[in-house]
Amino acid sequence: MPGNELLPIGLAQALLVLLVAPLFTGFSRTLRAKLHSRKGPGILQNYRDIFKLIKRQEVVPAQASWVFRFTPYVVMATTLLIAMVIPILTLQSPLGMAGDLIAVVYLFTVVRFFFALAGLDSGSGFAGIGASREMALAVLVEPTIILVLFVVALLAGTTDLGTISQKVAAGEISYFSPAVWLAMASFAVATFIETGKLPFDLAEAEQEIQEGPLTEYSGRSLALLKWGLYMKQVVVIALFLAVFFPFGSAAVVSTSSLLVSTAVFLLKVAGFYAIAALLENSMARFLLFKAPAVTWVAFGIALLSFVFYLANV
Repeated sequence: MPGNELLPIGLAQALLVLLVAPLFTGFSRTLRAKLHSRKGPGILQNYRDIFKLIKRQEVVPAQASWVFRFTPYVVMATTLLIAMVIPILTLQSPLGMAGDLIAVVYLFTVVRFFFALAGLDSGSGFAGIGASREMALAVLVEPTIILVLFVVALLAGTTDLGTISQKVAAGEISYFSPAVWLAMASFAVATFIETGKLPFDLAEAEQEIQEGPLTEYSGRSLALLKWGLYMKQVVVIALFLAVFFPFGSAAVVSTSSLLVSTAVFLLKVAGFYAIAALLENSMARFLLFKAPAVTWVAFGIALLSFVFYLANV
């Protein structure tokens, strides 16, 4: 189907991610609280927080520039664009040729760059430390993501996300290949880190260093940034699912197939959050200088996947 006919599906994907992202984050917090034998916040608490913040007055630091003011909108818009590009409900990218792995990686980089730059622009030392941590994690994680996607693109013979999803779903890219399951394991670790989970981060801890760039934000801007970060978690998981587990996505576009693919996608994302909550419950947060011990292992697995591809094993 031509890309312009799939555009409404892309808009539906963006709307879906926009609506369910706070729900999944709330589900993760609630599940983790139950595992800790405590009541914890309600599953809808994130929606309440967002709407409460939208109504509050916004205070901007005197030394902040346009970067600080525009970052919440850049993060929201870029994340929604990523949600439109990734084949979430179908086996094709709704934006056609724009559904390219390289383009998606750059869009994720835009989100991280503005998020960290806004922390520095605020003039707060605490926000600056948080921005430094954000960029340090980027240096540790992004090489793994790029290498894995490079291996997958070589296996598929294309960087088009829709084509990759179709080949994986059709079995043309076999799970019995060591290169595939090693790449899958490495990308799973990178996805876990990118979603802000322990032991690397604590996504809902605004007072912690990880969310330091949010220190000077308030009111509507803080609500949009928090909402954008919730959506980023979902689209990172959606990218992992589109590349390695596209099963359940609609091969033929119809109302019934789209409803089924929506339900399957929500179940897969919920499963990822449930597994992540179980892993978080057994770990304490790392100091930043200890994070490379894990990220380099993930990169080593990705590199081993590339070696297996070259060896045609």
